[in-house]
Amino acid sequence: MTELVLADESIPGLEGRLPPGVRVRTFAGGPLRPDELIGVDVLMVRSVTRVDSSLLADARVRFVGSATSGVDHIDQNYLNSEGIEFAHTPGANANAVVDYVLAAIAAVDDKLERVLGVGHVGIVGFGHIGRALAKRLSALGVSVHIYDPWLTPQQLTQAATFETVLSCDVVSLHTSLTDQHPWPSRHLIDTAQLQQIQKDSLLINASRGAVINNKALLARLTSQAPPAVVLDVWEGEPRLDPRLLPYLRFGTAHIAGYSLGAKLEATRRLVRAAWPDQAGSEAAFGDGHERYMQVSESVTGADLLRDVILHCCDIHGDDRQLRTALAGVQGEGVASAFVHERKHYPDRQELTGLKVEVRALSDVDRDRLTALGCITQDVAASPDA
Repeated sequence: MTELVLADESIPGLEGRLPPGVRVRTFAGGPLRPDELIGVDVLMVRSVTRVDSSLLADARVRFVGSATSGVDHIDQNYLNSEGIEFAHTPGANANAVVDYVLAAIAAVDDKLERVLGVGHVGIVGFGHIGRALAKRLSALGVSVHIYDPWLTPQQLTQAATFETVLSCDVVSLHTSLTDQHPWPSRHLIDTAQLQQIQKDSLLINASRGAVINNKALLARLTSQAPPAVVLDVWEGEPRLDPRLLPYLRFGTAHIAGYSLGAKLEATRRLVRAAWPDQAGSEAAFGDGHERYMQVSESVTGADLLRDVILHCCDIHGDDRQLRTALAGVQGEGVASAFVHERKHYPDRQELTGLKVEVRALSDVDRDRLTALGCITQDVAASPDA
């Protein structure tokens, strides 16, 4: 087999994991020109590259893969009409996004203590990520309420009305972006919905930017007694409205799903889809590193969970990076800075599989760490302890 793959350089793990004879050429992400596809058989992109007839009309591409959950950037009708195979990777980043949501909860005031106690978390959208978040929170003993009008009551666990979800202590958005009726998600959270979210609640958007009307959000944030808001995604991205940033508790550069594990899982799925009978070993896609964290026996309860969660997802640092990048920047410089931050985001590890070395851990704390996806390892006390 002799084939050429053109892949976004931010898709890791391709070299050495493709069938014999398959070569890889990378590009910097963003828009492609038709002449860059000369001789290309397989195209692998991320959401920053538009794939449609204007790009592929004269190409010999047989397969397009997108290492993303969303497919807004792909003209699937055109691909179908031309017999070009297509695959994307919904759910590959589910664990990473769940880690991000947990980090937001852990980092904002006493929200973690509240949801572990008598608080409630509302989830909008019950796809791969919404289900993963609900499962992780339920394992932690958190009360969860879910709204997804596209699903039947039989398909939902802990189903609730939209109003009930918006009244929760934490509201986390995980819907895809659609204009399809009867339940379009564009501006699903608008002026009226923002008014329903209480001042002591936390709103998190790690889905698609336009699910929240960002102009209405700015008005709500600059009014009296706004809720705490965390945005990883922005309307008009990458040309976001920087006026929002000073009023957010945390703002990040669309990196919630950017863990190393998520990227490698997406690569594994695309390789399997492009060469279903010839893809390499599943085991070849591990990152090859065991991950450890030591915790002090004096740290317990919610503080222990907070330390472990923020060890994997440093939302404070991610927020700081974006604020620094956008400081004093205007116009097209905002988009350039945003893209740079996203493109150069460092590899992030996931909670799932993290080995936490512990001493004198209570059963409750051990069960909670297990619910996070961590592996606890007992460390013997030193002779001098």
